[in-house]
Amino acid sequence: MEPYARGRRLLREQPGLVVVAVVASLLGGDLLAKLLGGGLTPARFGGFVWDGLVIGLVIGLAGIGLSLTYSILGFANFAHGDYISWGAFSGWAVAYLLAGIDRYAAGGLLLIGAGDGPAPGDVGVSITNTPLSIVAGLVVAVGFTIAVSLLVDRLVYRPIREADGITLLIASIGVAFALRYLIVFFFYSSREGVTDLSRVPSYSLGGVVIDAHELTIVVVGLLLMIGVHLLLQRTKLGKAMRAMADNRDLAQVTGIPVEGVIRTTWILGGGLAGAAGYLVVLTQGTISYDLGWLLLLLIFAAVIMGGIGSVYGAIVGGLVIGLASRLSLIWLTGDLSSFAEPVAFGLMIFVLLFRPEGIFGGVSTA
Repeated sequence: MEPYARGRRLLREQPGLVVVAVVASLLGGDLLAKLLGGGLTPARFGGFVWDGLVIGLVIGLAGIGLSLTYSILGFANFAHGDYISWGAFSGWAVAYLLAGIDRYAAGGLLLIGAGDGPAPGDVGVSITNTPLSIVAGLVVAVGFTIAVSLLVDRLVYRPIREADGITLLIASIGVAFALRYLIVFFFYSSREGVTDLSRVPSYSLGGVVIDAHELTIVVVGLLLMIGVHLLLQRTKLGKAMRAMADNRDLAQVTGIPVEGVIRTTWILGGGLAGAAGYLVVLTQGTISYDLGWLLLLLIFAAVIMGGIGSVYGAIVGGLVIGLASRLSLIWLTGDLSSFAEPVAFGLMIFVLLFRPEGIFGGVSTA
């Protein structure tokens, strides 16, 4: 009788949780039936999982910086998406320049094909065809975005740092628009092809097709995330960042260099945002001035779902969002495929209904 009584109490106190459990069970049963009945092959299912992991790693990587900014500086930085865009454009400008400098004019290469510049197929940029230019572009994307984030902090955020979070948030929206349309001024407002995907080799693992660019994203993303983990858990600076996230006033009283921690926060957040922007263009093959803005909603969803202020929450939230957006395509076919991203947001809402603080709620910074 005890399990029966607990079930009735759960149904009475949290009917929504019961509904979610029933829906999840139905979807799980339908998925199993599709796999066993041949309606969904294991290779196709594995492809959805792989694509979700690739997208989730990029979202999680970008979400780390947003989460750090919130936990240490106390505001949601809406310019974070445009740091992603600047990382993409600066990195690919250098990648194009190095890949085609011996065949084309430097101006057209630096503008990534704008105007009379060469087409992506002409330059032939890919991780296997021009590996040095890809690596150099990633380094520049990280470095340039760090410089932009530090400059914006010095000119905009630092003078109003003691203001309330709403003031800083509104200021960040202004910064976002300024950065976004600077890209339009220097580059273009259209969506352009960048990488030559026809020359990217692919490999089959158990029927799942994995191309070299996706593999690059996974390897680089995991290495950067491991680096952030080691910094936060094994270094004095990381401990200072976690202490400041827990209690800024107490951290300042105990002698922690507040400005140094804030500067490191911008370096980490900006660098990871730049890397994420560069890597997402590597796999999708196109670039646009609003690239980061379009990703920002997914990044916010991942950070909130994971538990805003938690680095690990941002990573897990990104993976959940990525997987949900792709696995939903098992059921959302044809015209309904455009609902894949709204499904990810719906999942976030369900998580918050039953765990308002997020998956890793209450865990500050790390």
